[in-house]
Amino acid sequence: MPHVTDFIDTNTIMFLKLLLAMLLGGVIGTERAVLARQSAGTRTFGLVALGACLFVITNNYVNSAFIGVANILPLAMPAAIVTGIGFLGGGLIIFRADALHGVTTAAGLWMVAAIGVAVGFGMYAVSIFSTILSLVLFTGMWYIENRFKHWFDARTIDSPDHIHPTI
Repeated sequence: MPHVTDFIDTNTIMFLKLLLAMLLGGVIGTERAVLARQSAGTRTFGLVALGACLFVITNNYVNSAFIGVANILPLAMPAAIVTGIGFLGGGLIIFRADALHGVTTAAGLWMVAAIGVAVGFGMYAVSIFSTILSLVLFTGMWYIENRFKHWFDARTIDSPDHIHPTI
């Protein structure tokens, strides 16, 4: 049975994978920049997803080019991506007074790296669904969290001792 790769140039498929990874990462980054007003936004998230996808595409190309010549592990490249993204994420996390900032943005960068890896391996539906779930977490849960924060703040102010919960 013919496969889609029989009719489309291999380079075109790679270009489309890169484009999809960049777009999906950029969509999540736009939420971070516009709604959450974070410094890492559309360009940062898009570049991380694009870079992760490019690493996987390169890994796939090298694996297929050297079949039988060298023993290459296809999941070694994504493992290295996770390490690199951890470094970037660590740079985004900042302590200010008693508050921790940037953890959600760092987790978002980690997620778009995973999305880029999935696109690179050709898992398009999973990549798109993961992007949707990420946006649900970023935006939907933001509204829910703020609602609960407001509710807890109101209850804390009404308490006789004005003790703030440490949760």
